[in-house]
Amino acid sequence: MNIAKSITGSFIASVLTYAVPAAAFAQTEVVPGTIRPINNAVNVVRGIIQFILVAAFVAAFVFLLIGGIRWILAGGDEKAVAGARGTITAALIGLVIVLVAYAIIRLVEIFFNVNIITGGITIPNINTP
Repeated sequence: MNIAKSITGSFIASVLTYAVPAAAFAQTEVVPGTIRPINNAVNVVRGIIQFILVAAFVAAFVFLLIGGIRWILAGGDEKAVAGARGTITAALIGLVIVLVAYAIIRLVEIFFNVNIITGGITIPNINTP
């Protein structure tokens, strides 16, 4: 079981290392000098909903992977297999919930002709001179 914990911990650490981008341009100004006011609350709410959907999907997928790794490393231990099966079941339920939430939001957008999450995602970047 300690091997599973160490492999899972190192897997999560490596994923976080590559998933969290760091600013590599030390010469440029990463933090803006002034903060712009938020003039459109709709865009803020749209961004929050998009972030929650993406974060929930990624978290459920990561838990699905962790459950699969735990199942592989169970080595025939019934208690460990049952725990891995529970993790996989919970992850699949989470994925279904996220996808159903997305489908409901899209249906509301289509039926009522509103833009809730289809406004697009703007990915911030660093403009180098």
